[in-house]
Amino acid sequence: MQPSTDQAHRDAAEDAQWSRPECQVWTGTLLLGTCLLYCVRVSMPVCTVAMSQDFGWNKKEAGVVLSSFFWGYCLTQVVGGHLGDRIGGERVILLSASAWGFLTVTTPVLAHLSSAHLASMAFLRVLTGLLQGVYFPALTSLLSQRVPESERAFTYSTVGAGSQCGTLLTGAVGSLLLDWGGWQSVFYFSGGLTLLWVCYVHRYLLKGKDRSLALGVLMQGLPLARPSKVPWRQLFRKPSVWAVICSQLSSACSFFILLSWLPTFFKETFPHSKGWVFNVVPWLAAIPASLFGGFLSDHLISRGYRAITVRKFMQPSPPQSMGLGLSSFFALCLGHTSSFLKAMVFASASIGLQTFNHSGISVNIQDLAPSCAGFLFGVANTAGALAGVVGVCLGGYLIEAMGSWTCVFNLVAIISNLGLGTFLVFGQAERVDLSPAREDL
Repeated sequence: MQPSTDQAHRDAAEDAQWSRPECQVWTGTLLLGTCLLYCVRVSMPVCTVAMSQDFGWNKKEAGVVLSSFFWGYCLTQVVGGHLGDRIGGERVILLSASAWGFLTVTTPVLAHLSSAHLASMAFLRVLTGLLQGVYFPALTSLLSQRVPESERAFTYSTVGAGSQCGTLLTGAVGSLLLDWGGWQSVFYFSGGLTLLWVCYVHRYLLKGKDRSLALGVLMQGLPLARPSKVPWRQLFRKPSVWAVICSQLSSACSFFILLSWLPTFFKETFPHSKGWVFNVVPWLAAIPASLFGGFLSDHLISRGYRAITVRKFMQPSPPQSMGLGLSSFFALCLGHTSSFLKAMVFASASIGLQTFNHSGISVNIQDLAPSCAGFLFGVANTAGALAGVVGVCLGGYLIEAMGSWTCVFNLVAIISNLGLGTFLVFGQAERVDLSPAREDL
């Protein structure tokens, strides 16, 4: 009975996978969705200096507003992954995007409803974090179920490149909008585009028949029966699971620190530089880096290299890998240069190399537990979001207390290398979501 059951599971998984044309359409759509996710997310960091001047915030207060996003972000990661595993990641993404798009469009109005600007903006960022927290766990669940293993790295890297595209778009257009229409126009821009994307997905990709089918499956209770087959106690006893969680934590934390504080660093360190330059160039360089990382990862696996060898290689660090270690090296260099040109090169290299994580840690979660990848990614990203809260707040405190940006980049390097070392030692790619009986087959 057991072999036939396993074969039925494999057949069902193959039937659920997208055809190549479907995969191409969804990859492009999710790339745009990730782009808009980050358009909304980085609107606040781009506008922080202007808003601080309007509302009289100091560095610590600005750090509170910036880090508030992660308080909400960490609370819905597991929920988002669980819902993605149960009802489909695309539906979770659509519902959350419609909500965060509306909230972003109304942010300028809501900011002036109360005289307590710090509290109101911090609360809005918490809500935005709550709504965006479900996105990547639901995305991981969706891709693990619909994309073959041999194509996951490139697909995930392509979709993940949307984070750089969104940061790039808001950095470029947002800097111009700041000069022309004030910080309010940045929120109108990013929120409005998100709502347009939601309308497109709702009308053309998630048709009524598809939604009715999902509702019928939920009413029958079929998805809810799946968790009983997953040995959770066994799952969290595996060192490889904790290794990928620790690595995701360090990767997310270091990325969030750079994402939140780099605009302020360039604005204060190089006051005569143009915002559209330092808000654009590092993220522009990261897009081809992300695509190249995904292509290289899938190519190496197709040539016969072991999956875990490739995953570790994509975590930059000399001499064994290419992601977190080299990224942290260039982050360190940022704190020791007075040249704007060199700072741009170091920032671009640091952020570009971090995108290799899409083909390393992020895909390794799908290697370990494809049947519950959304949930496991939610757990890992919750840890990263919590670390992001502490890291961004700590960054603001260190800048205020030490009067130097060097300590912030030192913090990024330490966090990155701790996660990298854990993954290199304990990381594996064998499935851990199978019951002992099925593992023996």
